[in-house]
Amino acid sequence: MITIADRMSSIEPFHVMEMLARARQLQAQGKHIVHMEVGEPDFVTLPEIIEAGRQALTDGKVHYTPATGLPELREAISAYYLRQYNEVVPAEQIVVTPGASGALQLALGVTINSGDSVLMADPGYPCNRHMVSMFGAHAVSVPADANTQCQLTLDLIIQHWQPDTRAVMLASPSNPTGTLIEQDEMIRICEFVKQQQGIVIVDEIYHGLIYKGDASSAVSIDNNVIVINSFSKYFGMTGWRVGWLVAPPELIDAIDRLAQNIFLAASTPAQHAAIVALSASLQPQLNARRDLFQERRDYLLPALRNLGFEFFCEPEGAFYLYANSKNVARDSMEFSRNLLEQAGVAITPGIDFGHNKPQEHVRFAYTTSMEQLMAGVDAIQQYLGQ
Repeated sequence: MITIADRMSSIEPFHVMEMLARARQLQAQGKHIVHMEVGEPDFVTLPEIIEAGRQALTDGKVHYTPATGLPELREAISAYYLRQYNEVVPAEQIVVTPGASGALQLALGVTINSGDSVLMADPGYPCNRHMVSMFGAHAVSVPADANTQCQLTLDLIIQHWQPDTRAVMLASPSNPTGTLIEQDEMIRICEFVKQQQGIVIVDEIYHGLIYKGDASSAVSIDNNVIVINSFSKYFGMTGWRVGWLVAPPELIDAIDRLAQNIFLAASTPAQHAAIVALSASLQPQLNARRDLFQERRDYLLPALRNLGFEFFCEPEGAFYLYANSKNVARDSMEFSRNLLEQAGVAITPGIDFGHNKPQEHVRFAYTTSMEQLMAGVDAIQQYLGQ
């Protein structure tokens, strides 16, 4: 009899994928569905980027790259940090990965030992705690609320730090709340963790999708920080599966060796496309898409408030609204299922994002057109009025 590894007992499914599968089933039956469940930009990758990938295939650029990525892409990312943040990041400290998930595997794999614990905010991206569990460590979900913008703070980290704590995982902007960590707070956190001989892993995959002011990158802070980013969100390249990390120099050799053994390298044609994605000439188009996301947020936030949803942490970036639904439903999972079946609106129940009152929360992704968002709001209003 085949047995499943014990580690799988802590790996929960993405409930949003269940919602998506059912939504597609209903669509196949002819029902109109408004998709607000999936965290994926609805925009197609820019034509210039697609052409670069196509040209790489035509030119036969289909062979393995170094495990750390194409040197030209690492240099292009380095140049991007200088242009975007005025930060000098040597290409040698940049490693290209198969998406941000690949970067997270490498970051945890070279820093976390079995039995260590890792602090992270709750609510938060579910993959984080599952990845920590995969490496035999303990994910410590710290309840975060409106008092801290649903983010970890230095005070919360000090309060929950234990002798076995090895790392702190942060996300700014975050999924599911879209909130930011102020740079001064980020600096204080990194200084404390360094004093404890720990490491800070910062998820910046929604950088570029920030709606007010310019965010600073954690690459500027210190050498106990690993920064993870991706071409998926701002650059609109989800299916291309290209991400990167910036790590302290002393970790790069270990990251290189681990990458060689886990996945060798990211897709070669996709890496060539990513070089073009970083071109300064494409930034106005990408920023125009960001502005459309902001328009959607500015419509959807008050529209949902008018229906009875509450927002204790207002998003400053990304493309999510994390809503408290206790005024409209007793259980967010049941509500999400009923809303899909009866109103044709797909959203994500709070259970995907941790243990901090998940039954009271749902996530709306404004990754669909304004017309669809309006149709969704109308459908929710009719459902609630029944």
